[in-house]
Amino acid sequence: MEQRLSVITLGVADLTRSRVFYEQGLGWTAGGVEEQIVFFQLNGIVLALYPRDDLAADAGVAAEGNGFAGMALAHNVRSPQEVDEVLAQAEGAGGRLVKPGEAVFWGGYSGYFADPDGHLWEVAHNPLWGLDAAGNVSLAKGQAE
Repeated sequence: MEQRLSVITLGVADLTRSRVFYEQGLGWTAGGVEEQIVFFQLNGIVLALYPRDDLAADAGVAAEGNGFAGMALAHNVRSPQEVDEVLAQAEGAGGRLVKPGEAVFWGGYSGYFADPDGHLWEVAHNPLWGLDAAGNVSLAKGQAE
């Protein structure tokens, strides 16, 4: 697994309130907004805001209690095959496979593992985004390639 962090997804209770905080409160500009998710292009990383219950459901864990801390770290890769390889590598290194790689509703392929402390990592291939040779992710396909 390459050493990088691609996306930080924060599970939020109220998407509108959180968007207002980041856009109006902090002065950030959203790089992509959809009905259920907001993306901010940071320097070499993307921050996403996503409803907490939906994020937990995507990972296949309970939204409250053990197993879910309200966010998931993401590691983007170049192919669905690489998703499966990284998940296997993480499991072999002592991580716990939470959700095997599978085709997902947004058009990509992803799965989840938990590190030894239970922090969730999504490993994802997103054909709609750019990913350059150094592993820098871009919300705009082609900008990072």
